[in-house]
Amino acid sequence: MQHEDVSFRTGFRVSVGNARSQGAVMVLPRGGKEGGPDNRHKGADQWLIVVEGRGEAIINGRTIDIRAGSMVLIEKGDRHEIRNTGRSLLKTVNVYLPPAYTGAGEELPTGKG
Repeated sequence: MQHEDVSFRTGFRVSVGNARSQGAVMVLPRGGKEGGPDNRHKGADQWLIVVEGRGEAIINGRTIDIRAGSMVLIEKGDRHEIRNTGRSLLKTVNVYLPPAYTGAGEELPTGKG
């Protein structure tokens, strides 16, 4: 078992995980963005859950509005960008299956640990 009391600090941080899955926290400031047209996880699906704030998820060129309570599945290989379009921080919890990052936060080439 692993456990962490999540703290929402600006930026991206890997939280807990094992060989099969991984959790991370992402906080974007007002006007901030993460990812882009070439951003994709080659070997991992990503579940993005919005805890607080408002924004946009641009996935394979399609834009959807996201807000507290939104859950988005970004499938492996999907090109994606997350933008904070709200007036406050955009706070998300992200789950990767299999892991997409090292413990230090560097992206794994195939999404496997």
